[in-house]
Amino acid sequence: MPKANGFSRFASTVAEYAGRPAVFVLALILIAVWALTGPIFGFSQTWQLVVNTGTTIVTFLMVFVLQNTQNRDGRALQTKLDELILTSSAENRYVGIERLDEKELKRLGEILQQHAHDEDDHTLREKVADVLSRRPAARS
Repeated sequence: MPKANGFSRFASTVAEYAGRPAVFVLALILIAVWALTGPIFGFSQTWQLVVNTGTTIVTFLMVFVLQNTQNRDGRALQTKLDELILTSSAENRYVGIERLDEKELKRLGEILQQHAHDEDDHTLREKVADVLSRRPAARS
């Protein structure tokens, strides 16, 4: 299986670390330190510009990093779902429907919802019973 390119690996690593609680705490500490230094710098425009510039740059760069990660995750998820469709009794014609426009997806969702609603109650009860019988016993 081919490896991700350099930017994709970088984006995944940054996204993984950026989502950790420790990074949030670090950002919170940096903002607190900046706020506490306000009186020292007389709440000057330069003092305000430091945090505005820093947060703007970080936000701008993170948009691209996170979008890259989101795009790859979305493609991977769609590929996995396509594989499940192809190897199950689901209808193969649903492979690739993520490329439909919003109106088409909405209509397809309505059709599937109606189909689920119209499904024989007996069949539905059997499916639910089957799922519940495979579930581990609840702890007391």
